[in-house]
Amino acid sequence: MSEAGTCYYSVLGICKQASASEIRDAYRRQALKWHPDRWMRNPKVAGEAKKRFQQIQEAYSVLSDKGKRKIYDAGLLGLLTDDDDEGFLNFMQEMVLMMQNVRSQEGNTLEDLQGLLMDMMAEDERHKFGYDWDTSQSAKKKARFC
Repeated sequence: MSEAGTCYYSVLGICKQASASEIRDAYRRQALKWHPDRWMRNPKVAGEAKKRFQQIQEAYSVLSDKGKRKIYDAGLLGLLTDDDDEGFLNFMQEMVLMMQNVRSQEGNTLEDLQGLLMDMMAEDERHKFGYDWDTSQSAKKKARFC
């Protein structure tokens, strides 16, 4: 899910198994339909069109990039920021691949493995900044799924 809680697949009107060409075609259809220039004469809809167009662009930028899509599908996209470098993206891709392999081998759920990753990151932050944060289950950030 995006930060706003919107499922990128829903924004484009596709399923999770969509191919790259299906994603591109859905993006084009939605972008044409909601492009703000088409709605300039109708101020009541213009604001909504601009918002939807931005969501469509955001969804496409994630789902059209294989690495970002894997991270998004794993529910970890919120860990990335605009200023993340390529190295961190590669690291996250490898983590997702490892989590998928471990899950298929040991029967762990993806949610269990995400929890472990979040624990590791929280522990790293505590050591980095010297804080003693509450790491109880209720205090952990939960990943959202479509």
